[in-house]
Amino acid sequence: MRRRAAALDNRAMSSGEATPVSTAGLELSGARAGVLREAVELLSSMRFAISLLTVICIASVIGTVVKQNEPANNVVNQFGPFWADLFTTVGLTRIYSAWWFLVILAFLVLSTSLCIARNAPRILADLRNYKEHVREQSLLAFHLHAQGELAEAPDAAYARTAALLTGAGWRAKVQQRREGVALRGTMIAARRGATNRLGYIAAHSAIVLVCIGGLFDGDLVLRAQMWLQGKTAFDGAGLIRDVPAQHRLGPGTPAFRANLFVPEGERAGTAVINQPSGVVLQDLPFDVELKKFIVEYYDTGMPRLFASEIVIHDRDTGQATPATVKVNEPAQHRGIAIYQSSFDDGGSSLKLRALPLTGAGKPFDIDGSVGTSTTLAPASGGEAGRLKLEFTGLRVINVENMGGDGASATDVRAVDLARSLDQHLGSGAKPGASKGDLRNVGPSFSYKLRDASGQAREFNNYMLPVEMDGRRVFLAGVRDSPAEPMRYLRIPADGADSIDEWLRLRGALLDAGLRNKAAQRYGELAAPADKPEMRSQLAATALRALSLFAGAGGDKVKGSGLQAISDFLETSVPEDERGRISEVLLRILNGSLFELMNLARADAGLAPLAADDKSQSFIGAAMLSLSDSFFYPAPVLLMLTDFKQVQASVFQVTRAPGQTLVYIGCVLLIVGVFAMLYIRERRLWVWLAPQGDGRTRVTMALASTRHTLAADAEFDTLKKALLKDAA
Repeated sequence: MRRRAAALDNRAMSSGEATPVSTAGLELSGARAGVLREAVELLSSMRFAISLLTVICIASVIGTVVKQNEPANNVVNQFGPFWADLFTTVGLTRIYSAWWFLVILAFLVLSTSLCIARNAPRILADLRNYKEHVREQSLLAFHLHAQGELAEAPDAAYARTAALLTGAGWRAKVQQRREGVALRGTMIAARRGATNRLGYIAAHSAIVLVCIGGLFDGDLVLRAQMWLQGKTAFDGAGLIRDVPAQHRLGPGTPAFRANLFVPEGERAGTAVINQPSGVVLQDLPFDVELKKFIVEYYDTGMPRLFASEIVIHDRDTGQATPATVKVNEPAQHRGIAIYQSSFDDGGSSLKLRALPLTGAGKPFDIDGSVGTSTTLAPASGGEAGRLKLEFTGLRVINVENMGGDGASATDVRAVDLARSLDQHLGSGAKPGASKGDLRNVGPSFSYKLRDASGQAREFNNYMLPVEMDGRRVFLAGVRDSPAEPMRYLRIPADGADSIDEWLRLRGALLDAGLRNKAAQRYGELAAPADKPEMRSQLAATALRALSLFAGAGGDKVKGSGLQAISDFLETSVPEDERGRISEVLLRILNGSLFELMNLARADAGLAPLAADDKSQSFIGAAMLSLSDSFFYPAPVLLMLTDFKQVQASVFQVTRAPGQTLVYIGCVLLIVGVFAMLYIRERRLWVWLAPQGDGRTRVTMALASTRHTLAADAEFDTLKKALLKDAA
């Protein structure tokens, strides 16, 4: 051992102070190699262990900020290609299984173990050492010391002192010092709070146990198992039962953490372990059957309770064990814990109504289930026949904040989830939302349309109309990538709470013959009775406005909707006249659309609508919605007509042999930190020297690991009790 540590021990022994804990490392004695000696000294130093612990803490903070074990496409969407590639290469997306993190953890275990091996023997030896050999002259050098002469014999003084210290909880050792046969004096060495020194061993042992437990329960054991058995990750697609054996681990894997997906009414016994290059399947020694999944919600729409009623079927014994799994209340079977991780759709069946938006074709029905795919109307041909429809999700409950902020209910260009969901349909947990504004707006479903090149857009449509700013509208959302927010199209509901009126108007708008009839009717109704010559002019203007709006404006103006009218004004009207002309043109367009809607109703055998405020409000909302519908990136609009929900539980199944070590380490850490912070080690020396006239001279001193006011008060109490009659 290093000489400096021995010198510190000798100096502490002579001064009566507690032996200090060295932060330096071990020094190998003998003619050892210099590099080895320096390496051992570095590894066993407390400074090195603290440095490693600091690095691990920083890495853990990064692991908390950067979501771990995410699929590669999610990382790219969140951080971009450059940072995603950098984070993946460095291992920041899988910190706790990165090789450098495991190496640092292993070195921390080694360094802390060497620190314990270096200091524990001296601490244990110091616990047995009461330092009764301290010289009486040295007591006067302590900060807390006192001296006095008692008018009682040494034996009586000793008896009174021993009784006082024993009653106060001091443990003492006595040494009588003689000169020849004559008694020179009695040294009483007492101590309290010795467990303070054990706190160091407990706290450092806790770090070792927690780290070892983390290594056992981490990917290190799993990787070793895969290497020993020649297993590899699977990066393909298909059913679990079709995955080859080289991508499966047996039930005897000593440590793993995997996900198990079980739909209601079904059972599963193969879990999935995510790996950077794919997945590895983990066969369990039992099957989990999901009888019922239970989810309860707060008023805000946030889930309040996840629970799964399951039956565990043991494959060896055939025994069926019922259990209920809740969040933070796992079920245990054969050393494997089953946690409620999340929930998902288990393959709900959907009935959809496809509404063509191209002006050609008739509505048709589609049946499917979540997680499956089909070709979108292959018999219809055209663009729709080349699209692949993927059913991705069903959400039965949507509790949203319906408190408006004064935004227009008909301005669909402002409804692009950056505003609509933040301002109109934001989460109920959003600050400023009142419970009176929270409302369940009914089911929604999501799907993807994938073209022949493999590119897909994601859609999310609500089944029922949602009341927003005094108007009931259907919401149809779309986004080009998961990194974008949904952009929602608001389609106004008619008097029957359906989308039929809007669809009839859109179909009529794309019919050139109906546009011409509507323009003629508008000209006849809008022209003053005393100016019949204006009928043809108003009819021509109305036809021009309808044609531009429908996207049939000719070669000079491309596009459709309000954007086409804006482009026409910019190219055909002087700048100083655009404001006035645009107001007139929009008023004519509004009136023409009203006539067009009545023509469409007449063709459907319905009575015309009255020209009242309600009809005008619908036309205004429909005009803006129709304008944006031309930019809807799909040939059909899918509406949910019926569904049968099938829920599924996602369980996390874990075998964690290091869990017990981690729990023991946590207990030791609490005990150790408490002992080091709140227990003070104190040493007390009382020297009783006999005087010739039957009196006794008392010299006393107290030493503490930390000089505090409490130590001063304790010494004053002892001094008054021992020297109460001292001269």
